[in-house]
Amino acid sequence: MEFEEVVRRRRMVRRYTDERVDPAAVDRMLRHAVRAPSAGFTQGWSFLVLDTADDVARFWDVTSPGTGEPSAWARGMRTAPVVIVVLASKDAYLDRYAEPDKGWDDRAEQRWSAPYWHVDAGMAALLILQTAVDEGLGACFFGVPPAQVPAFREAFGVPETYAPTGAVTVGHPDPTATARGSVARRSRKPWDDVVHRGRWGGRTGDGADGGA
Repeated sequence: MEFEEVVRRRRMVRRYTDERVDPAAVDRMLRHAVRAPSAGFTQGWSFLVLDTADDVARFWDVTSPGTGEPSAWARGMRTAPVVIVVLASKDAYLDRYAEPDKGWDDRAEQRWSAPYWHVDAGMAALLILQTAVDEGLGACFFGVPPAQVPAFREAFGVPETYAPTGAVTVGHPDPTATARGSVARRSRKPWDDVVHRGRWGGRTGDGADGGA
């Protein structure tokens, strides 16, 4: 598939069929993810692959707050046969930038203009999403509720030095599913609302099309 087509087809898929996902496709997603850029070439990410029914069920059990009836979103997402949790290590970045070629030997977090450990992990997650499209699969990136992170760590043996940036469900899209709620009502913002040339508000001409 051409790269432009991959970008255009990428959507957040929130419901899946029960068809098995080829492990080779998941491996390809991860091989692409580790090619993402990272500050200082720190590569302070890690990926927890959950691809058995028991592991996926345990993930939802420990990351879903409350004991009430799951929402429509949750019921759809739970149909995914694979979950990839994208983790980031802040310590890896603080250590890397305390090395001689960087020289921030105080490891001060306030030096960072943004938490690049999560920025870089997010770029790796995008490569997973795009590779899923290229494999003819669907995927959705979502967050792990902060209050549920301790239970997630305990359930899967994740060390304290890593925090989840988010998780990606992967599977074959359910062709009968339709967008719901606010997602169905929203479209892409106009090009000139988000792209500025020369100065804020500077017009850039016609650009990308709309779409969900």
